[in-house]
Amino acid sequence: MTVSSRRTRFRVEGMDCASCAAKIDTAVRRMPSVADVKVSVVAGTMTVEHDDSLDVAAISRKVSGLGYKTVPAGNAQSPADEQAKAAQGCTGDHAHEHGARHGTEEPTSHSGSSRNSSRAEKSDGLEGLHGHDHASQDGPWWATSKARLTIACGAALAIAFVAAKLFPQTQPWGFIIAMAIGLIPIARRALAGATNGSPFTIETLMTIAAVGAVVIDAAEEAAVVVVLFLVGELLEGIATGRARASIRALATLMPKTALVERDGATETMAAESLGVDMVVLARPGDRIPADGVVVSGESAVDEAPITGESVPKRKEPGDVVFAGTINQEGVLRVRVTAAAADNTISRIIALVEEAQETKAPTERFIDRFAKYYTPGVMVVAALIAILPPLFTGADWETWIYRGLAALLIGCPCALVISTPAAIAAALSAGARRGLLMKGGAILENLGKVDSVAFDKTGTLTEGKPKVTDIIAIDRTEHEVLRLAAALEAGSSHPLATAILAKADDEKVAVTAASDAGAVGGKGVVGTVDGVKLFLASPRAASEKVVLDETLSARIAALNDEGKTVSVLLVADTVAGLIAMRDEPREDARAGIAALRDLGAETIMLTGDNRRTAKAIASTLGMEARAELMPQDKQKIVGELRKAGRFVAKVGDGINDAPALAAADIGIAMGGGTDVALETADAAVLHGRVIDVANMVTLSRLTMRNIFQNITISLGLKAVFLVTTVLGVTGLWPAILADTGATVLVTANAMRLLGWKGISAS
Repeated sequence: MTVSSRRTRFRVEGMDCASCAAKIDTAVRRMPSVADVKVSVVAGTMTVEHDDSLDVAAISRKVSGLGYKTVPAGNAQSPADEQAKAAQGCTGDHAHEHGARHGTEEPTSHSGSSRNSSRAEKSDGLEGLHGHDHASQDGPWWATSKARLTIACGAALAIAFVAAKLFPQTQPWGFIIAMAIGLIPIARRALAGATNGSPFTIETLMTIAAVGAVVIDAAEEAAVVVVLFLVGELLEGIATGRARASIRALATLMPKTALVERDGATETMAAESLGVDMVVLARPGDRIPADGVVVSGESAVDEAPITGESVPKRKEPGDVVFAGTINQEGVLRVRVTAAAADNTISRIIALVEEAQETKAPTERFIDRFAKYYTPGVMVVAALIAILPPLFTGADWETWIYRGLAALLIGCPCALVISTPAAIAAALSAGARRGLLMKGGAILENLGKVDSVAFDKTGTLTEGKPKVTDIIAIDRTEHEVLRLAAALEAGSSHPLATAILAKADDEKVAVTAASDAGAVGGKGVVGTVDGVKLFLASPRAASEKVVLDETLSARIAALNDEGKTVSVLLVADTVAGLIAMRDEPREDARAGIAALRDLGAETIMLTGDNRRTAKAIASTLGMEARAELMPQDKQKIVGELRKAGRFVAKVGDGINDAPALAAADIGIAMGGGTDVALETADAAVLHGRVIDVANMVTLSRLTMRNIFQNITISLGLKAVFLVTTVLGVTGLWPAILADTGATVLVTANAMRLLGWKGISAS
């Protein structure tokens, strides 16, 4: 009988380095019935896949035994259940499933008791008493138990120095006591790691080095080394906390309450309780409490917290608004389209955290390298300490001292954190600009892109036609627009919507035509001011009246520009022409140019007609392939890959699915919809073409940052290893080489959090 598999996600408080994550991963992975473990340092999460025979509380106890505090982020989930939910195909169910997938609570009979027992689980006495302090770092850094331990150890060292000057007989005991304050919890941590499958940790190396220093009568240096180690870990924890807070800060954008309309009255309720199709009021100055569509009202909305755009956007009925954005002027009535667990902010946070749990290829390589590197360091340090005295008769104490220093220099902390710190910072920085990349591997590979294939409609263009030209023939432009709008009043056809929008922009008063109706495949008819009107295609119009050569040439020229032309007939006279086109996005030209500057070729793949495709493509300065079926797009992408190109396909995530799957990287362009978030390898949430170039740029910056981090880490180790063997430097510089490198690497990675991206202007 097949044992069902479940997935449980935990918040793990206090992880601040790759060593922490490795110990947790190793310990939990060794538990029976555990199939897979994913640990994210920056997200502070652990996802465990296990079968029903394993009590979730047992996982909490195991992690608590290592000195960490675990809090379930959601209930146990069955992957099979998730897939079944995804297959339901209902938008509401799909959104609900999406929230459950990423750790929001979904009631199941399986995990209620497990969750309660996990919450009640207490960590052992080790918590807050060791070098890698794993208590929560909420609040100011100086109030954490890690900071208290560092301060206590530092104060004890200062007292030991003063006592040694005033009372020399206190040496070396004052320094041994000062060292013990910090080292005892570190040693207990090393023991806990060793008994759970991680014998070669930084705590192990530190314990051996500090105890060895005391044995060879270097207690003063041992105490300083321990304090420096704690200071380095404290700084590392602060930097990691900053990265974690950078993305979780999005959650603070959500208002706590919402003003809801019910039965003609308004009432205040918790924003997290809002349901789909509820109507909420957003007053001037309010943060909009949910994703939704404006039902009534007009206002400027500041979307900078979500999109990074400094200019407020005008919102009218029918426009989409995001949770957490700020209403600036008028009152808006908004129909809720997503519950709190499924709104844009919640999904951004969930997807980024999920991405951070997926290791990049470079990170996986470094982890494998570190697995052999750390025991290798211990062997090299032992050889440095033993071989010279044995074969050359050198002083044992001198070479043991140098071996201990080499042990500290070889600590892999900076090396191991070099990649995940940069990846996490980049994922967070990207998410704050609406760029979602589903894992470190995607982030790394985006930098390799040298060909980008774009869909046209809804990707390079807005996806809705706009009136581009009004050409007066027998009536004025104002009159042509007024009469055309009168015929289209009340229609929801895309071309009608474009004409009515133009009339609204031009402040044209519109009175609906009488006897209005559609003529199948030809146009619309109606009567205004007692005169019969016909808004028709050029072919249909030519059946009613003769279009002279000049007019026909004018229409052909507009068609060559990719525009759809409608002819307005008043009685039997051509009153004028109205041309419409699905216009390129405002930043499309800048986005294509930015990709070209990055060395990436661009191509448009569209099912639209050749004339329109050519017109749009020439406007943007790119190649176009038109009148394509989905399988044709897939074939072209495959041909590009066979030609040695690294291809990214950008589409709307729906009808481009085959081509998205065929590309090296699939990028969904969308406005925060489920499809845009769930389809492909990455998603551009805010529909900016320039953001495709931003993704490539961010990837390349991240890889450059990782290279810098690895160079800093290994370079400092190499320099100090040589100087230590030569006797130029000792224990203090050794620990500074390790801790200093760790702080430098982390700080360098955190620079990515300040990345602003390429501007379209």
